[in-house]
Amino acid sequence: MSYKKAKDLLPIELVELIQQYVDGECIYIPRREGTKKGWGTNTSTRGELNRRNAKIYADYLSGVDLNTLSRNYHLSYKSIQRIVLTEKKRRKSL
Repeated sequence: MSYKKAKDLLPIELVELIQQYVDGECIYIPRREGTKKGWGTNTSTRGELNRRNAKIYADYLSGVDLNTLSRNYHLSYKSIQRIVLTEKKRRKSL
């Protein structure tokens, strides 16, 4: 998120009205409903996690036990269980 100067974007009357409530402070103006972006849509993080999870599931299918996966991927045992279960369900629905 980048900061924009209100005086460059808004009519001076609106800036003065906002200053009555918040003078010289930073405020966040949320997006309108329906224009929100999903998590990870601006970066490659979502894709990287999907590839990692697919690799974890492939290792699991090849016989690597959950404790070893937990150590290899530096994730908790519960996280590995969740990833394996999620990948299993996702592949069944394909």
